Amino acid sequence: MVAGMVTGALAAAVLAAGGGGPGGGVNGYWVKADATFSPPTAFLPSPAVTYDMKLVPAAASITVSQRGDANGMTVGLSVRGLVAGHAYGAHVHQKACGADPAAAGGHYQHVVDPKLANAQNEVWLDFTTDTAGAASVKVRKAWGLRAGEAESVVIHDAPGGAGARVACFTVPFESLP
Repeated sequence: MVAGMVTGALAAAVLAAGGGGPGGGVNGYWVKADATFSPPTAFLPSPAVTYDMKLVPAAASITVSQRGDANGMTVGLSVRGLVAGHAYGAHVHQKACGADPAAAGGHYQHVVDPKLANAQNEVWLDFTTDTAGAASVKVRKAWGLRAGEAESVVIHDAPGGAGARVACFTVPFESLP
């Protein structure tokens, strides 16, 4: 398990630096990070934390990808091992995950304005799991993330703009210079 987390983190760092393949380098970037969820009290911490093991069981997994260039970015999310047939909300959040679900801060907003809390101004990755508890979703934006202002993806108990925070994944998101 530890080897998998280290490998995922290393791969994310290499890809973010532009050395990982197509789309990397001066004209674009891509990041891919994956982890297995564990509770905040786990002996071996994970960048993916579950706060509600009924909806996001320990050992469920998550992958987040980000590809970008001067024309914007695409963010993708894939999960496995969650509750089958459940509709979840998921959003990019401002800060890294912590033991307290509130540690991730609020939703990342392209234009910072509480009145613009919507899928056009934020990165919403809502999904419904299949009969095996898996799902994948991608969102394209005509803008990128500001450096240091997007650090995690939070999974909520229901789709839409709010809901209880049931899990969080700290992601090494990239931004254009």
